[in-house]
Amino acid sequence: MIYTHISARIPGPEHHFLINPYGMFFEEITASSLVKIDLEGNILHETPYFINPAGFTIHSAVHSAREDAQYVMHLHSDQGVAVSAQKDGLLPLSQHALIVLPRLAYHDYEGIALNLDERERLVADLGEKSTLMLLRNHGTLSVGKTAADCWTGMFYLERACKQQVMALSVGRDNVLIAPQQAQDEVRSQVSRGIGGGLAWPGALRRLDRETRATTPELGAAPATARSPRFPPVRETDGAPGQSCYLNRIHIVAALNFAVMLLSLDAAIAARHSVDQRGAAARLFKSGWSGF
Repeated sequence: MIYTHISARIPGPEHHFLINPYGMFFEEITASSLVKIDLEGNILHETPYFINPAGFTIHSAVHSAREDAQYVMHLHSDQGVAVSAQKDGLLPLSQHALIVLPRLAYHDYEGIALNLDERERLVADLGEKSTLMLLRNHGTLSVGKTAADCWTGMFYLERACKQQVMALSVGRDNVLIAPQQAQDEVRSQVSRGIGGGLAWPGALRRLDRETRATTPELGAAPATARSPRFPPVRETDGAPGQSCYLNRIHIVAALNFAVMLLSLDAAIAARHSVDQRGAAARLFKSGWSGF
């Protein structure tokens, strides 16, 4: 529904970040509707939108504590909540789970995240190295240096949870735990990362195809064309350099999250084109978004 969140830190020492407005589905959100806030929850620009207080609690905690937390995503999927409520948490049942487990942390449920005191405990549970988390009785969390890492990490965690729910439909005694030797081998194989740089470009190509299929005025993409870093971005009416927006795109499953992450990247570039002339171009050229 409307109760989960994605955020991205804006480059700079202030730790300002963008977060989705409260009350919108992911596919309804555009770059210009994202809300810029500081670590105290103050909205830093004129906007008709407001933010989810629980989202602020979770995301401000992570952005303030982890320099590598450029992107943070939190979801309430059926399978993610189901596994978060299981006593043993995520089990080493599948290859997806084995990829996730070395970077997975847990945080006990304390109620709807409206108590700012919870931030300290959440950060302590996340630690300095974990990039994925199961919030007990609540949902899933992914942290990434780039949009690619954040999205790919969440994809693996959500897929591992779904596979576990399906496997446990035959009962706990009838599932096969991966051998410890295999678990150790996968841990060493994925120690350098989760492969976001490989999966993300493919997701963008798929997004580009589906965008063009649902937006006829864009025309068909050439068969040999590389997927753009962003879906089509336009400037709003008015002076050059004002905030740009993304066409509303309705796509299925995980690609909705990709749209949100792309919106965050586009909005960061757009806002910097207002605050610092030429900064948007430098961000694109430098590959800051990590694609």
